[in-house]
Amino acid sequence: MFFLQADVAGDVATGGIVGLLMPILIVGVLFYFMIIRPQQKQQKERKAMLDSLKKGDRIVTVGGIYGELVALKEDYVTLKVADKVEIKVARSGIGHVVKD
Repeated sequence: MFFLQADVAGDVATGGIVGLLMPILIVGVLFYFMIIRPQQKQQKERKAMLDSLKKGDRIVTVGGIYGELVALKEDYVTLKVADKVEIKVARSGIGHVVKD
């Protein structure tokens, strides 16, 4: 009986820590490649899109408003949504540029 207990204790001491940490490392790597990395890529693409805006671009806001850029400032843009109707929108509120 004592012999069996000693053998089990020896197995836990030699490979126990690696065996316990391996699933945590695998989950961490999967978390990085499935969540963090794609999100960073999407943020880079969005920043590039916002930096490349120019006067005359047709855009859609996050709220679904279509308009044409009339003026660009550092933190907001002015959209022409209809004849003689212009609104100010935060740059972060721009959803995407409409491709003609």
